[in-house]
Amino acid sequence: MLLTLTAGSEPFPSLQRGRLSTLQVNLGYRCNQSCRHCHVDAGPWRTEMMADALMQLIPQAVRTQRISCLDLTGGAPELHPGFRKLVQQVRADGVDVIDRCNLTILSEPGQEDLALFLADQGVRVIASLPCYSESNVDQQRGEGVFERSISGLRQLNALGYGNGDGRLELHLVYNPQGPSLPPAQAPLEEAYKKELAVLGIRFDRLLTLANMPIKRFARDLALRGELERYQRLLEGAHNPANASAVMCRELLSVDWQGNLYDCDFNQQLEMPLSGRIRRLEDLVLDDTVVTGQVIHTDRHCFGCTAGAGSSCGGALQG
Repeated sequence: MLLTLTAGSEPFPSLQRGRLSTLQVNLGYRCNQSCRHCHVDAGPWRTEMMADALMQLIPQAVRTQRISCLDLTGGAPELHPGFRKLVQQVRADGVDVIDRCNLTILSEPGQEDLALFLADQGVRVIASLPCYSESNVDQQRGEGVFERSISGLRQLNALGYGNGDGRLELHLVYNPQGPSLPPAQAPLEEAYKKELAVLGIRFDRLLTLANMPIKRFARDLALRGELERYQRLLEGAHNPANASAVMCRELLSVDWQGNLYDCDFNQQLEMPLSGRIRRLEDLVLDDTVVTGQVIHTDRHCFGCTAGAGSSCGGALQG
C-alpha cells in the first residue's frame, strides 16, 4: 500500500542526470530481518527475487554503460542464489562492488563463509548499525540484532575490514529512530568509533541517512499522526546546495523485475523513469541514453536535501 502525502507548498527543484557512474540493483525483498525503518518492506516472508535471465544482463549493462560501481541491495542481497556469481563477474572486470549488508546475515545458516567471500573479492561493505547502543538497535531492528551485528563486525575486522588502508572498506550506516533529521555526521562518527572501540570494533566511516517517509516508516508515522509533520520538517530544512550532489545525479536503480528508476526511493514509490528507457535490457543497447535525462522528483526528495543532506554515501556536507 502506498501512502500519499498532501500537496506541499513548494515543489522540489528540477534535476537532470549527469554521467552515470553507479548502478544500484535490488536483488529482491527477502531479508532475515524486518526493521521498523525499512523503506522497502523487506522481511523473511517476502519471496520476490530477480530472475536468472535478468541477473545475466547486469554485467553486460555495466560494461555498456562503463559503470564504475555496482551497488547491491535488497532485502538482504546475499540471500539471492546468484549473488556470489554476479559479484565475481563484475569484480573480474575491475568494477567496484558495494554490498549493503545488515551484518546479521553473516551468521545465517549457509552464510558462514560469506565474510571470507566478500574479503576475497574486495567488496566494499556498507553495513547497517543504527546506533552503538544495544537497546536502541534491538528496538529498531529486533531482539538480539545488536549482539549478532557486533559478531558480524568482528568477523569482518578479523579479515582486514576497517583497517583504514583503503583495501577492504567497511562503512556503517546510522538512521534516526524516529521522525527527526540525523545529527552531524563527523561528531557522531567520532562517538561511534569511541563506543565500538570498547568492543574491539573498527570501521572506516559512518554514513548518516535520513529516514524516508515511504512504505513501512510512512505507515508507522501515519498511525501516530506524525507523517505530515515529518514531511514539513524535511521541506523546512531543505538546503538547495545539496541538490547538486544527490545520488540520483549519477545513479540508476534497478528493481528485482528489471525496471529502471532514478533512485531506490522512487522504485518503492513506483515512479519509473520517464521516456523510452525503462528496462535493464535498454542499458545493454545504448551507452548514452540516460545522460541529461530529467529526474522524476516529488515531496519525498526533500529527505535527501534536508539539513546536511542524505544519500547512499551519507551526508552531502561535512
